[in-house]
Amino acid sequence: MSRITPIHSWSGSYYINSEKRWESGTLSLTRTMLYFYAPHSKESLANFRLSRIMEIKMESSSFIFSTLTVLEEGNVKHWFGSLKPNRVVVYNVLEHFWREHLLSPSSEPRGAECKPSKGKELISLVAGAQRRLEDTGRVLSHQGDQFDNMMQGLEKIDSDLGVADKLLSELESPSWWPFGKLPWKAQQEAKAEDAARAAAAVAAAAGRESGRNKVITSIPAVVTKGGDSDLKPGCLLVLVSSLEVRDTNCQLLHRFERNEVDEIRVHSPYEITVRQRFIGKPDICYRFLSAKMPEALSVLEMQYKKKLELTSQFTAFKATPVSSPSDAEGKNWNEGLLPRCPETELPLEVPAGDLSQLQVQVLQPSVSRTEAQELKQMLMQLKNLALEAETELERHDEVLDVLTSSTDRATMHIEKHTCRMKRLL
Repeated sequence: MSRITPIHSWSGSYYINSEKRWESGTLSLTRTMLYFYAPHSKESLANFRLSRIMEIKMESSSFIFSTLTVLEEGNVKHWFGSLKPNRVVVYNVLEHFWREHLLSPSSEPRGAECKPSKGKELISLVAGAQRRLEDTGRVLSHQGDQFDNMMQGLEKIDSDLGVADKLLSELESPSWWPFGKLPWKAQQEAKAEDAARAAAAVAAAAGRESGRNKVITSIPAVVTKGGDSDLKPGCLLVLVSSLEVRDTNCQLLHRFERNEVDEIRVHSPYEITVRQRFIGKPDICYRFLSAKMPEALSVLEMQYKKKLELTSQFTAFKATPVSSPSDAEGKNWNEGLLPRCPETELPLEVPAGDLSQLQVQVLQPSVSRTEAQELKQMLMQLKNLALEAETELERHDEVLDVLTSSTDRATMHIEKHTCRMKRLL
């Protein structure tokens, strides 16, 4: 059992029904199994798959208090008590991973797992698309810099036009008025300019907000802000410009802006900690435990690559590929994530002429689970790149609108100043 890498473990006790006594030990959750290990007897008192669980309940009676019961197939009930930090936390974590296991596509009939396809070619195609999209992103970034330079040039032109307006006003003012432009004309022009600038600012802010709030991925998770004694169901939303923590009712608990995230510690493929540091007051830290965390890690690695930190606990999961807890575990615990194709009724040796078309299709190579997971992560990265490109394009649209309005305003001011200069001649 030492070769099993647990996702989470809790100290507690297990009721041995045959001996009518409680045995202290550790309850551990792996990718696909739940087991209770007793250090005194050096054996596993309970060991069963998540797929065999029929029900998880918190029960109590006049004889047994504050216990957690797990009903296994065959009407076998397991009793766990004295769980630390408390049974509610253990129930929330077990119920989350059990539910995600049932909802996982791999819990469907195994005949759909191994469909004939060319995984390497798909990976190559997606990698090419990713390179093209990265090149497009660099071009868009360069265009954005050019737009910024144009904005700076228009601001300088606007400043020069302001100086010209002031000089023309002094030339146009009557000899008996020594203070430049007449006060009622100055107020009218100032109000008109303020209204135009306010309208442009509101439109630009609305466009930026719509682009920043695009959701890249959303996963259910067990969330805590404090210690392990406060794990509650919720969800983690990865947006273009932030991370959001929400409860089961989709109520916002906290928002981490992209520039506010100081550290993301990866404890395991299923557990991370997001921290925002402050000077002079406590840090804001949220811990997430989710069966779908591998889907979000590929996006977080792109967005927060410099702030992502792998802990020493993460090395225990390097022996097996990162996947969801619904993957099958074989007799060898480290080989539990290898793909398994459905057994066929074909004999070991069949003459080539006797093979039907359906049998030939069954014997063709399929996409392995590792390739499927790699494709999934690459597609998530493509989605992230596409959303960032869309956000940059929306920013370009906003800048173009501002450039158009600024150019029109500058043209109007130049024409007006030209007419005023002609009248002075």
